[in-house]
Amino acid sequence: MSLADPSAKSDIFAHPFVESDLPGPLSAELLDRQALRESNARTYPRRLPIAIAEASGSFLRDPDGNIFIDFLTGAGVLSLGHNHPELVRAVTAQLNRLTHGLDFPTPAKDAFTEAQLSMLPAGLRDRMKVHFCGPTGGDAVDAAIKLCKIATGRGDVVAFQGGFHGSGHAAMALSGLVRQKQPVVNGVPGVHFFPYSYCARCPLGLVPSTCDTNCAGQLERALRDGNGGVPLPAAVILEMVQGEGGVIPARRAFVRRVRELTRELDIPLIVDEVQTGCGRTGTWFAFERYGIEPDVIVASKALSGIGLPVAIILYDRRLDVWAPGAHIGTFRGNQLAFAAGAEAVRIIRRDDVLGNVHRRGEQIAERLAPLSGNPWVREVRGVGLMWGVELADPRDGGPATEPAYRVQGAALRRGLVIEVGGRADCVVRILPPLNVTADVVETACSILVEAINACCPVAA
Repeated sequence: MSLADPSAKSDIFAHPFVESDLPGPLSAELLDRQALRESNARTYPRRLPIAIAEASGSFLRDPDGNIFIDFLTGAGVLSLGHNHPELVRAVTAQLNRLTHGLDFPTPAKDAFTEAQLSMLPAGLRDRMKVHFCGPTGGDAVDAAIKLCKIATGRGDVVAFQGGFHGSGHAAMALSGLVRQKQPVVNGVPGVHFFPYSYCARCPLGLVPSTCDTNCAGQLERALRDGNGGVPLPAAVILEMVQGEGGVIPARRAFVRRVRELTRELDIPLIVDEVQTGCGRTGTWFAFERYGIEPDVIVASKALSGIGLPVAIILYDRRLDVWAPGAHIGTFRGNQLAFAAGAEAVRIIRRDDVLGNVHRRGEQIAERLAPLSGNPWVREVRGVGLMWGVELADPRDGGPATEPAYRVQGAALRRGLVIEVGGRADCVVRILPPLNVTADVVETACSILVEAINACCPVAA
């Protein structure tokens, strides 16, 4: 299937088209019933007030006939877009064979395992083992922490400000978002937060010209200082690009210093690739861009390529000291996800999808570059197909939360679904499918630029 038309079912999924007010009457009816019957914890429909009837490739349709470019892609799970026909065929074929296998070996699981190991850098392939977790990335984070605590006999963990690792009890404790965990008393103890290399808003209050990766230096001094208050931890967990934190790529020097320090002190380094993995940044895993080798890799989201749940950790064999049943989960044997995931790797290789990620990333960078002239835009940043535009009030430099929400709404009314995140929800984010075409990127970027300039006037 050509990248020019990866999964379109008909001409209606070729261009955005918004005719009715949002939400339209049929979407409004579904949203009202959802509000009546579903948990108050629901999130996305609150600021994206649509229902979804069907989808194809980079597009989705609501029940009222409106067509949207989907640059949310299920929070990054749909690496090959909605309903890629070859993935659908792989899932359909597996559906007639076996759907659930616990942790028994199966042909589908074996093919998936081989595919994932084959995508690792050559130096890691032969020394990494795979553990299948429950269906979410948060469960895999939990498994990674347990693995390192058992292997080292230590109990503390180092995480980074602005990081996000999931909403479960343990994963939440490792995340920087205070408002999420503040209502939950007796959280997981022993987590120590250190500054992340967020140079647009330096956590140490420095300017780039005076910074020598001081955030990494702060971690190094604390771990080497017998009076630093931080015991030698069981693990350090790090995102190469903070996704929910606002699309913040770590500086190369920062990552390499953290890796050197953890290796010297024999601290397992866990790299959370839940959002950055499976090609999102242009390499299969984002850590490859930094020239490091982690001890543990956490992956989930896009592993199946089609949104079927699966989560794994890949880890150095020397850490494999936990006992049978140390981390289990009823739904760790999703055969449909395995079949789709193995097929997705084959398609990504065949169609040079990673090359497309690089080309479309360069296109986005070029198309969004003029936004730097808008006084409300503090920074445009990203890598591969993971981009964010941080908005700040030009009067005081504070996070521009409400303008970001307005941009999200304005983009939706123009036919583009995007996310808002980062500190104080001031970063407008896009996560296109990895096989998105140049034409779709052009249309989406035009909508985004128009929405930002409309909601954040240059003359303000």
